[in-house]
Amino acid sequence: MSFIWPVMLLSLLVVPVFALFYVLLQRRRRKIAVSYTSLGLHQATLGRQLGKRRHLPPALFLIGLTTLMFALARPQAVVSMPVREGIIILAFDVSGSMAADDLKPTRMEAAKQAARDFVQRQSSSIQVGIVAFSDSGFVVQPPTNDPGAIFATINRLSPQRGTSIAEGIFASLNVIAGKPVQAIGSDNNTETAPAPQVSHENAVILLLTDGENNIPPDPFEAAQTAADLNVRIYSVGIGSAAGSILNIDGFNILTQLDEAALQGIAKLTGGAYYNAQNEEDLRSIYENLVPHLVIKDENIEVTSLLAGASLLILLVGGVFSFMWFNRLP
Repeated sequence: MSFIWPVMLLSLLVVPVFALFYVLLQRRRRKIAVSYTSLGLHQATLGRQLGKRRHLPPALFLIGLTTLMFALARPQAVVSMPVREGIIILAFDVSGSMAADDLKPTRMEAAKQAARDFVQRQSSSIQVGIVAFSDSGFVVQPPTNDPGAIFATINRLSPQRGTSIAEGIFASLNVIAGKPVQAIGSDNNTETAPAPQVSHENAVILLLTDGENNIPPDPFEAAQTAADLNVRIYSVGIGSAAGSILNIDGFNILTQLDEAALQGIAKLTGGAYYNAQNEEDLRSIYENLVPHLVIKDENIEVTSLLAGASLLILLVGGVFSFMWFNRLP
């Protein structure tokens, strides 16, 4: 237990003074009783009728005052509470194919608008980070609960080059784990680093991509690493099966949604796959993705509880005192 105002604990020094004062009063009462006895005045006093019970009201008052003085220091206790807390990484595919217009106005703009709506609905206990990936993956926004910073980052995203889904997953895992899980910007010969034996059950990756992977490493190896870390991947298919024709460097290229790959990635990690055909579908997907409840130790100020308990003890002591003596102790 800790205290916000520990100096107020000095007020507890008056408790022994009150206890000593009560003991002296009792000695004085006994001396007066003896003097009455010496005069031949034997009375069945109320104190004798009550016996040791007569000490109960003063004891309750002393306990109540002690608790109240203890509360003045504003104590804090560590309490295990269920909280809706977690890290959500929005992994955006910013490859050239995201400029396709089979989702209006483009795949990229549709995904960005849905992400903005999602962020607005999150509580302050949710940390949202953003990873962008094309032929490599990089963190463009560390996890934060500042919507302004997240919106600014989302707005800056734009289509780039090729697509390496694995790099996007590894970049996201690096953020979640707080250490490199696999070097970003790997080449074809790069081996995946072993995943650390740490569980991140309250972390989620939202993989927004059309699923067209044309640059190694293998996205399923990256998904397996996520599964080893207990990180769920929810893949969101951006685009349509029919696809769209893009003109890149004078060449007409057909880009299509690869649902099979995205379904496999999600299934491997215990997540789910969604086919987003329009902005409304994307919004509904984000609304259904919430982190697990976790038990977290938090420092909670318990001043009000102690103050309430002290008042209750004082009240009980007062009731007993009025019942037995018609006065306060």
